[in-house]
Amino acid sequence: MNRTEKQQLVTELTDKIKGAKALYYTDFTGLNVKRMTELRRRLRKAGVEYVVIKNTLALRAINEGGLTGTRLRGPTGVVVSKDPVAAAKVLSDFAKENDQRPAVKGGLLDGAVIDQAQVKKLASMPSREQMLAELGAGLQSPMAAFVGALSGMMYMMVGALEALRTQKESASA
Repeated sequence: MNRTEKQQLVTELTDKIKGAKALYYTDFTGLNVKRMTELRRRLRKAGVEYVVIKNTLALRAINEGGLTGTRLRGPTGVVVSKDPVAAAKVLSDFAKENDQRPAVKGGLLDGAVIDQAQVKKLASMPSREQMLAELGAGLQSPMAAFVGALSGMMYMMVGALEALRTQKESASA
């Protein structure tokens, strides 16, 4: 590649990085073309992009994106994602099926450096939709209990009034 093509690649990756919340670095050694294609397909389905680029160009793009604290060694694939949990889940699930390939080297989450253990923790978290559903259920639960208690009180009051009415009818008869 000539200098302008390299600069164009760096510029494209920089633009992607600026819009991302998470970057994960993976070592894709040991994956054949078929498996790499499957990994890219799964990541694309999750709204995540996987870029294989020379380390020097990737570092240049990361630094131009305003992020620092990254060192890359060996063959590296960069996962660029707006949803950190979804990307970590796809990488973790794929690695479990393929002899721990690709191996996660680490990454950046909202500008902070993270290691592979933290990426695994992110993969074990529930998805955003599931967390929102649990929050909604948690907020709904006390209100439903309150409505149930009010309903029970109303039935008790109606029962007491009905008993009072029958008592007065029997007393007047």
